[in-house]
Amino acid sequence: MASPINTGKQPVALAPHGAPGARVSKIRRDPPPVARKTVVPDRDHRHSRTVPIGILAFALAIVVIVIGIGSFAGWSPSQYTVVVKDSGGL
Repeated sequence: MASPINTGKQPVALAPHGAPGARVSKIRRDPPPVARKTVVPDRDHRHSRTVPIGILAFALAIVVIVIGIGSFAGWSPSQYTVVVKDSGGL
């Protein structure tokens, strides 16, 4: 077997002298950022907002579809008049 060439350099000691464990790093680092607390909204509160929005969006979509079909068929609200009669009493 061949023997390694002697370069004259001393081998590097990876472990500190006399210490059996690993050294503590001396690199200064910033502390970790503070974890943000996430606020989870109440499910009932979120549903109480989204349900009316969904109903209004659905109603608006139906109105737009009816008006679109009516205008395609040639119908216009200006063709009709609305007469309101006072019944005289409460």
